[in-house]
This record gives sequence, structure tokens and C-alpha cells, in this order.
Amino acid sequence: MNPRATFLVLTVTMVSAVIPSKLMSQAASDGAPVVSLAEARRRSASVDPDAVAANGRIRTAAWQRRAALADVLTPNLTAGGNYTHFSDPFFNFGTGTISPNATSATLQASYTLLGAGKFGELRSSRAFLQSAEANETVVRFRTAFETDAAYFAVLADRELSRVAADRLRRAREQFGIARARVLAGEAISSDSLQLLLEVNRARLAVLSRDSALVASRLRLGRRIGLAGPADAAPIDTVVPPPLPMTQEQAIAEVRARGPEVDAARADERGANAVLLGARERYLPEITVAATTGAYDAELFPSATKRSQIAVNVAVPIWNGGKRELAVSRARAERDLARAVRADRERGAAEVMAEAYHGYLTSRAGIELALVGVAVSTENYRVQRARYREGATTILDLMEAQVALSESEATLVQSRYSTRLAIAQIEALLGRRIFPTQSTNPEMISEARE
Repeated sequence: MNPRATFLVLTVTMVSAVIPSKLMSQAASDGAPVVSLAEARRRSASVDPDAVAANGRIRTAAWQRRAALADVLTPNLTAGGNYTHFSDPFFNFGTGTISPNATSATLQASYTLLGAGKFGELRSSRAFLQSAEANETVVRFRTAFETDAAYFAVLADRELSRVAADRLRRAREQFGIARARVLAGEAISSDSLQLLLEVNRARLAVLSRDSALVASRLRLGRRIGLAGPADAAPIDTVVPPPLPMTQEQAIAEVRARGPEVDAARADERGANAVLLGARERYLPEITVAATTGAYDAELFPSATKRSQIAVNVAVPIWNGGKRELAVSRARAERDLARAVRADRERGAAEVMAEAYHGYLTSRAGIELALVGVAVSTENYRVQRARYREGATTILDLMEAQVALSESEATLVQSRYSTRLAIAQIEALLGRRIFPTQSTNPEMISEARE
């Protein structure tokens, strides 16, 4: 063998052997907390800005509902007091005396019998509360879906890092065998150089997968409210069961009570209530008011007490087109909400069918990937044994190595794409299909270590 080539092989071998995966070492030693899937969902629901905003809208809509109901059932009350000192005495009409002081205390109550849009406000407040509750359900499942995606990304990147590490280990092992055969004169130097190239590719794949793992752990930590990384507790890797419903049943359920469809219907009811409230401004406004007061020249008035009752009727005739503008805007919002609701109902079949068949495809992909891993493992074993005996070429061995790594990566991706497909269907239905995957305590212990 050429001495220069021998020196190159030995040098690269030593360098490859002493450079560890720094990112993997860091990921394993930073003491990041390990969370389960259920805990990650719970924590993300309390810190996600969209979820916090949705809960705030529910509280605001509830108070809007209470205020509208109180406006219908109770009068408006106002209490006031006044003390005035003049430079010269004057005749106080409240007390019938001459004094430089004038004091009064009044209590006023008024109630609108008709008009002012109070009944329209009551209807719209009820619709807005229903809309806020429906939108909160949408946001809650959307937040859970995004958390599931971050959670499964950590698990997938961790397994893909292991796959890349196994690829590097096999490449180094075969590189050592090829080097020994070259030195023994049983193979040509290009065999070791081909495997050297595979070692470098495998090392690059390890660095890439470890970098992705670091980023996904930080993303999961952010989702659950941490400033640093978080680890996902391992879940079972069994093939998920078939869906407990047909596609037609799933589509019918989404159209009947899917969160996004319910939210669109609630928005339409709210927009229609606003339109009715705007039209109510054309009605006469009838208000009953009562006032009782005490008048005096002392600080606490008690000399004279008077009460009055008034009935006010105001007929709106023209206010510069403001009512017409409000009605036009409300009608446009109602038409838009109606179109959105109809589009959601029409699109329910499309989105559910896509998610449904996505689950079927990814679930079938797991079974195919399992077969692919078994075939690739056996093929690699045979090619490795044949290469040791000199019965095959280095290209066949490298092809078997790469095929094994790719089949293992495909299996990992199929497993977690299936989990994501389940989460997407659950988000569309607004309910859980399967219970949260159980966690293996021994695997958690290994992840902590």
C-alpha cells in the first residue's frame, strides 16, 4: 500500500475516534426537566399567549353578559351631594330662608322601558359568550396540537440522533475492518477511502441530528413556560389502534359539533344579534326616572325634602345617518360571519378526510417501515459477513449500511407522524380519541441519566 495513503488512513482514524458528539453530551448533562405529554399539555395551556387571550375573552364576555342582564332587570342609580358657599346671603328656594350656604343631597333612579338597544345588547352578549367559549375550545386543542408537535419532535430527534450514532458506529467498525484488510493486502486502498467518506458523512449526520435535538428541546421548554430546554418522557412505540369511527362518522361529527364549526356558528349568532341591536335604535326610547332630594343651608341637609317622578319619551328621527351606518356595518359583519360558517361546514369534509387518511397512511407506514428495518438489518448482516470474506464489494456494503440507517429513520418518522395525525384529528373533533400514551418509568430514569 502507498505509505502516504497509509498515513492518511491512520490519521483520519485517530481523529474520528477522539472527536465525541459535543452537542449530545451537552444535551444529556444539562439537567433539563423531563415532562410527560399530559403535563406538557397542561402547562402549555396556562402559558401560551393564545390560550391566555382566549380565557380572558371568556371572562370579558361573561361580565358583558352580566352587565346586559343587569341593565334589563335593574334601574340605574345615582347618588349626589352639593355644598355651596356664596359671598352674600341669598334667598334659598330649597329652604325658603336667606343664607349664604346652600346644600343638597339627591338620589336618582332611571329605567329604560324601550329603546337604547338594551334588549339587542342582551342577545349579543349571550352570543358573544357562546362565541368566546367555542373559540376557547378551538384554541385549547390548537395549543395542545402545537405542544404535541414540539413534544414528539424531541422524541423523534432523540431517536434520529441514536440512528445517526449507530450509523457512525457501524461506519467506524467497517472502516477498521477495511483498513485491516488493506494493510493485509486483501483489499485495495480505495475500499478504506470509501469507508472514510462514509465515516465523515455519518459524523456530519450526527452533528446535524444533535443540533436539531438541542433546538427541539428548547422549543418544548418554551412551549411549557421554561426559559431553558425540556426533555420529553418516552412513550410507548406500539402501533396505534385503528380509529374507532369511519370517515363518514368523523365528518358528520365535525360538522355537527366540531370546535371550529361551533365557533363559526357562535360568531354568526353574535353578528346577527349586533344587527338586531343596531335596528333597535329606530324604536322610541321610553325612560322612567325618579328623584328624591333634601335641601338645606347646613352641611347635612334636612330642612326641605322633595321627590319627583318623570316619564321621558324620545322619538329618534335623524342623527346624521349614524344609525344607518351602524346597521350597514352590522349587516356586512353578519354576512361575513354567515359566509365563514358556511365555508367551515363545507370544508369540514375536506380537512377531516385529509387528517383521517393521513392517520391511515402513517399507521400503515409504521408496519411497512418495520418490515424495511428487518430487511435492511438482515441485508447489512449478510453484506458485512460477505465483505469480511471478500465475497462482495465495498460499494455493496456501504449501500447496505446507508439503507439500514435510512430505514431506521423512516420508522422513527412514521411513528411520530402517526401521533401527530391523531392529535390533528382530536383538534378537529374537540375531544380525545385515545387516552394519553402511558410512560415507561424505566425509560424516564434512563432519560434523566
